[in-house]
Amino acid sequence: MANSSSSSSSGGKQPSHSASAIVGRAPVSGSHDLKIDGHSAIKGIGHGNYITSEQFVIGGRRWRLQYYPDGYSGYHEWIAIYLCLDPADLNAISVQAQISLLDQDGNPVPAYTKAGNSWTFSRQSGLCGFYQFIRKNELEQSAYLKDDTFTFRCAITMAKVIFTEPIPESVSVPLSSPDMQRQFGQLLSTGDGADVTFEVGGETFPAHRSVLAARSSVFNAELLGPMKERTDASIRLDGIEAKVFKAMLHFVYTDSLPHIDAGEVMPMAQHLLVVADRYNLAKLKSKCEGTLRGHFNTSTVATILVLAEQHCCGALKDACFEFVAPLGKFKALTASDGFEHLMGSCPHLLKELVANLAT
Repeated sequence: MANSSSSSSSGGKQPSHSASAIVGRAPVSGSHDLKIDGHSAIKGIGHGNYITSEQFVIGGRRWRLQYYPDGYSGYHEWIAIYLCLDPADLNAISVQAQISLLDQDGNPVPAYTKAGNSWTFSRQSGLCGFYQFIRKNELEQSAYLKDDTFTFRCAITMAKVIFTEPIPESVSVPLSSPDMQRQFGQLLSTGDGADVTFEVGGETFPAHRSVLAARSSVFNAELLGPMKERTDASIRLDGIEAKVFKAMLHFVYTDSLPHIDAGEVMPMAQHLLVVADRYNLAKLKSKCEGTLRGHFNTSTVATILVLAEQHCCGALKDACFEFVAPLGKFKALTASDGFEHLMGSCPHLLKELVANLAT
């Protein structure tokens, strides 16, 4: 009887379960204004050349801004602005950063405010920013340039305190309902209630301003802010393939990607990463980075390294550096077709690659 009782009691127990959380609290925030006084005299220093701001300290780290008045990485018609961590700060850190153009009252202009939701700075990758911040002709025709002067503001937020704590037992709720994904996917495919149409690569895509604005700060500024697109029923987009834009829309509406053929995974991930960065879709960008980290080889790593550099993908850049650290793979990289593209787009990366090889 004793054995029977023990067996019954043991069999009636439910599997134990517990949960915990890693929590960040009390983030440290700060900002730095960079005034460009004498725009017409400063521009013309040459494509790829930059001027560095005075050093400023936020969260115990030393930072500077790099200003490219004549563009960076092949984009001559744009002004570029980058945030860089002092090389003496060797410990890697991830921050949220926002760079804005200020109006004459000192307030950020929504249409020219760009955010980096998760910029990672490390010894190999101490520079992140925007190579297409504002076109030079747009700035010069705007009210934000007055008396040949305008101002950037860089705001940085970093977590200061991180701790763990138990989570009380509760009912688990899925982060996203399959029904909701299906319903929003249906809304996209039918176009019911669409109030804007995009013309991309000879195809048209109906969409809903409120959905796009809720998912992307860039779409929010373009479609609901004081920009021209606010009143346009049809918007033409250049520089994006139709199939890439269609996949991006699918992700915006359903938080998932459509089926992609095996042979298209790598090129699609590269194109989607560019579009995700353009429209500040952090989750899609992270998903593309993860895909690229798992697929590059000696033939493709140069192209992916350039992509990581141009779009501030610190973890992807570090993975590329780690991949080519062995001398044999470094030699294969320099012999690949993509190496010429690397030297033409980001020649400074060769110096970083050689330093990485030495360490």
